[in-house]
Amino acid sequence: MAEHLELLAEMPLVGRMSTQERLKHAQKRRAQQVKMWAQAEKEAPGRKGPGEQPREETAGQGPRKRVLFPPSVALLEAAARNDLEEVQQLLSRGVSPDLANEDGLTALHQCCIDDFGEMVQQLLEAGADVNACDSECWTPLHAAATCGHLHLVELLIARGADLLAVNADGNMPYDLCEDERTLDCLETAMASRGITQEGIEEARAVPELRVLEDIRSLLRAGASLDGPVDHGATLHWVLPVAARR
Repeated sequence: MAEHLELLAEMPLVGRMSTQERLKHAQKRRAQQVKMWAQAEKEAPGRKGPGEQPREETAGQGPRKRVLFPPSVALLEAAARNDLEEVQQLLSRGVSPDLANEDGLTALHQCCIDDFGEMVQQLLEAGADVNACDSECWTPLHAAATCGHLHLVELLIARGADLLAVNADGNMPYDLCEDERTLDCLETAMASRGITQEGIEEARAVPELRVLEDIRSLLRAGASLDGPVDHGATLHWVLPVAARR
C-alpha cells in the first residue's frame, strides 16, 4: 500500500487524469493493497508451507494468532501478480473464479486491466463470468476496451461478452475505447451481430426502465414518494432523475 505522503504527492497528477485513467489508477491501487496484505500474511512468523496446518502453540507461549484471508482476497492477489500456478491451485481447490472484492472487482476484471492474457484465458476456461459486473456495472469488456487491449477484447468477444453492456454512467465498451484498432474491432463485432443504432439506444434505456419499474412496484406496494430510499434520496427525487437519463 502506498504511504500517505506518496498518495498526497500524486494527487495533482490524478486530478489531471481522464475518468478512465483515474478508474484504472484506482483499481491498480486496490490490487497493490490486496497484494501487500497477502504478502504480509505470507511473511508472518510461523507460517507453514502449502498444505500444512497453522501451529496452534509454541514452546512456552499461548495459541498463535494468524490472519486468514478469504478466498476472494487470495484469488485477486494471485491474479494481480499474474501467478498462473497459484491461481490454478486455488481454482482446483474449488475457489470460484467469480469471487470479487467489496467493489465487485473480479480477477477477470483486474487481469483485463493489467493485460494478463494467459491469466484471462485460464479464468475463462475455469468458467469465469465473461459479463461479470462490478459495483459500477463495469464488465471485463469495459475494462479491456478502456485500456485498449485489443487481443483481450477479441478474446472476450469470442467468449460471448455483451457488446451492449451499460455501466453506471450509461457507457458501453465502445463508448470508452480510444484506441482506433480496438474500437474498430468492437464496431466490426457489433455490425456482425446485427446491432443497429436503434438497438444501441434501446439497450441504453434498459437500466432506466428497470429503475422506473422498481419505483412503480414500490408505489404499488404502498411506498410514499417522499419516503427515503438509498442514501437518503426520496422516490420523488429519484423519479425525474431516472426519467431524464
